[in-house]
Amino acid sequence: MKFYFMHLMPYADLDLSYDEKHNSAWVTLPNTYFDPKKGHQLYNRYLDELEYADQLGFDGICVNEHHSNAYGLMPIPGVMAGALARRTRNVKIAILGRALPLLNNPLTVAEEFAMVDNITGGRLIAGMVRGIGAEYHSWGVNPAFSHERFQEAHDLILQAWTQPGPSVFEGKHYNFEYVNVWPRVYQDNPHPPIWIPSQGSSETIEWAAHPDRKYTYLQTFASVSTVARYMKMYKDVAAGYGYEATEDQLGWSLPLYVAETDEIARREAKQHIEAFLQKFLRMPMEMLLPPGYTSVKSMVGALSAKAGHSMKQTIDSVIEEGKFICGSAATVRERLEEYQAEIGFGHLLTLLQFGTLPAELTRKNMEIYSKEVMPYLRNVTAKKAA
Repeated sequence: MKFYFMHLMPYADLDLSYDEKHNSAWVTLPNTYFDPKKGHQLYNRYLDELEYADQLGFDGICVNEHHSNAYGLMPIPGVMAGALARRTRNVKIAILGRALPLLNNPLTVAEEFAMVDNITGGRLIAGMVRGIGAEYHSWGVNPAFSHERFQEAHDLILQAWTQPGPSVFEGKHYNFEYVNVWPRVYQDNPHPPIWIPSQGSSETIEWAAHPDRKYTYLQTFASVSTVARYMKMYKDVAAGYGYEATEDQLGWSLPLYVAETDEIARREAKQHIEAFLQKFLRMPMEMLLPPGYTSVKSMVGALSAKAGHSMKQTIDSVIEEGKFICGSAATVRERLEEYQAEIGFGHLLTLLQFGTLPAELTRKNMEIYSKEVMPYLRNVTAKKAA
């Protein structure tokens, strides 16, 4: 199993009373809530934390893309990846991802990712996403074309990375007479690894598992039962295509907090995870899943998985559902070992900073996790593989 430190870079200084006037921290929350002086401090703090993960022995660090919200301050994750490319030495840098359907020119992603891949000497992991429904409100993009724009943009980027240029690309949404990206990607066998994060769209799972791709599928914040269901779906789709999916094709992202004891962990994490759940994730369901964004089949599954986003979740409810792992090193090891044995994921992406969690607790969380949890699970999964 591989271990990654994923950062959302939330606006941790958010005035949490915002919900007395506004119904969401996404799309419609006035940007007057953002103080650039505090933003300056937060960006640099968060980059320090990601660089520290390299020193602590994580396999990778992860940045991602969100727009017009307090939940995540990375509208252009390549900026962060570029900053990290020169300040880290060993970790993979996963950009999870770029929301391809939002773009009028996906070749900008082909270029951006190729630059990071060259600077790092092949440490890039290329994440490609459709973007959650709220992004379509922010960017004024028709969600009904989400799947076809995503797949066509993906095809264009792969052509740019794998075919000698210049070449021609003709599609429904994108047309280019000269596909000729400079620089070429450093990882050219045949291209950088591609990961597909998702809320659990059945169409996305089926597409990612296709034998032409076999991309790593990442299940984002969801209950452990939901994670197990979607990862089984991926395995079943793969079996239907005649091959067995490996653990390397499955990943899970969730918040986690570890401390000296279960009691200390709960006490230190409570206000910050509940701010994450009740304030930063707050959005109406119609904003999360706008009309046309997904099929009826996937809508039913997503509503089941994400219903809590519009209700009051607590530290107790998310620990019980397996959405949040919290406790002593022994407790966290036990939970992760149990879940990994049950589900069989090969990549674990932990949010070790969430909501308003301050720098000192984030560092403490990172240090205990990297020293007392990661080595144990590496050993367990290595023995299992042997």
